Amino acid sequence: MTDHALLIIASAQGQEATSTKLARALLDGLNPSTVTTRDLSAGMASINQAWVKANFTAEAERSAAQRDTLALSESLIAEVQAADTLVITCPIYNFGVSSALKAWIDQICRAGQTFNYTESGPVGLLSGKRAYIIVTSGGVPVGSAVDFASPHLTQVLRFIGIEAIQVIAADQQVMDDQSVARAEDTIRALIADTAKH
Repeated sequence: MTDHALLIIASAQGQEATSTKLARALLDGLNPSTVTTRDLSAGMASINQAWVKANFTAEAERSAAQRDTLALSESLIAEVQAADTLVITCPIYNFGVSSALKAWIDQICRAGQTFNYTESGPVGLLSGKRAYIIVTSGGVPVGSAVDFASPHLTQVLRFIGIEAIQVIAADQQVMDDQSVARAEDTIRALIADTAKH
């Protein structure tokens, strides 16, 4: 059991997506005491020039408008910071992550909050957390040379300090009608293994 989980729904199909259903099955088995859900299916605001300027303005010097510009980012970061476990759905769209998930990544990766720059390079500030990535695709094989989604998200999580990452794939669903069933088997095995510890 984990204390608090954060579920990120990144599919445009929202609650009806295979990735969302698999993520909920995983959470049911992990049985966290609380779950925060961030549904990105309606879209996520992308960063823009005003956001970048506000972000690079010292916190004490930000205007009210700049604080408003960063309010969503602050909320998203707080959700990640509060979670012990992240469950992120990651449908592959055109070989990469969904636009909403990319926007979420841009909103949460902020120096001084989720990572720091040091003399030896960036250091993530969110160590001690675990992440599960539920990757789904119609035709792209997860882990192949044309999968730019799961390596991207894995690198982002490591960048902010999360090293315990498990990828669960239900890929090539158009060509493999057993893909989802295998992902369900993987989830059941993960839950059983977690229960032993």
